[in-house]
Amino acid sequence: MVKKRLANGDPCNKCVQAEELLRSRGLWDRIHEVVWAVEDEPDSPGMRLSRQHGVGVAPFFVVTEHGIQRVYESVLRLIREALSEVDTTLKSGMGEALSPADELAQLARQWAEREPVKIIRFGLERFGRDCTIAFSGAEDVALIDMAAKSGLQFSVFTLDTGRLHPETYRFIDRVREHYAIEIDVLFPDALQVEELVRKKGLFSFYRDGHEECCKIRKVEPLRRLLGKYRAWMTGQRRDQSPATRNSVEAIELDMRNTGPDGPIVKINPLARWSSQQVFSYIRDNAVPYNELHDRSFRSIGCEPCTRAVGPDEHERAGRWWWEEATQRECGLHVKSGSGIA
Repeated sequence: MVKKRLANGDPCNKCVQAEELLRSRGLWDRIHEVVWAVEDEPDSPGMRLSRQHGVGVAPFFVVTEHGIQRVYESVLRLIREALSEVDTTLKSGMGEALSPADELAQLARQWAEREPVKIIRFGLERFGRDCTIAFSGAEDVALIDMAAKSGLQFSVFTLDTGRLHPETYRFIDRVREHYAIEIDVLFPDALQVEELVRKKGLFSFYRDGHEECCKIRKVEPLRRLLGKYRAWMTGQRRDQSPATRNSVEAIELDMRNTGPDGPIVKINPLARWSSQQVFSYIRDNAVPYNELHDRSFRSIGCEPCTRAVGPDEHERAGRWWWEEATQRECGLHVKSGSGIA
């Protein structure tokens, strides 16, 4: 446990209250060590731990399990997830512990009809810093807006493929500035891009499909990032692509990406929302959006693979329009066993 000692020598009030709560529940003996972050002493042990873990508040708790460190900034969450003597693992009707896949299926049923803001809060409270939000389009910035209003800590990443519209780059910076957040920008491996372009040119996807290019520019950078997390949050909606996304659940196990503990949890708070609901939320809450939407671009990806759509076309018709509808996925959200890279 990291406590803060004020300049006058007293512990901070929140640290005192956290200790009292732990003692009242008979859990204080589970705290193996107390480390002090001394005010105005940046080299005190607690201050160093604060910098190491990127935590700016006290108290906080560092728990090591199976060689993996987890940081808890909430004493209640620490009690619920790490110290409770009660087995909080979901059970089957026979009282047996569920497998991760079965547990996620049960959670998916429990949360299927919940409002997105409640699903977001659940994800951030359960996984904390081990959950990151994927950001590229209108749905994703709606998630960021809801997460920001929750008051909980969250992280955001985006993929820079090197082929985005100028408007999309400006959009990323507007969101960064609007919410005063850091956005982790991921880039593809330069050597893989160079080899692809050298062998096939800049527009090979028009000839032999987009999978190879998307794998290098999107899928591989995503896998590298998600290797550090236990969960990620996306703006997927079922009606975005009836051919490929109609089975999206609010909470599911992502078998294609592996984190420190194996396959990670994928949270899709907007699974049951429509495009109209997303843009109503954006208008009602003055949420930033990509200016390309004002020019009939409804689903926006890389510049060479995105076009405006007509009023009677599905939003996904503007993506990889030269391919079959069932193939119009870049690979980021394809479930294991689908046959699409």
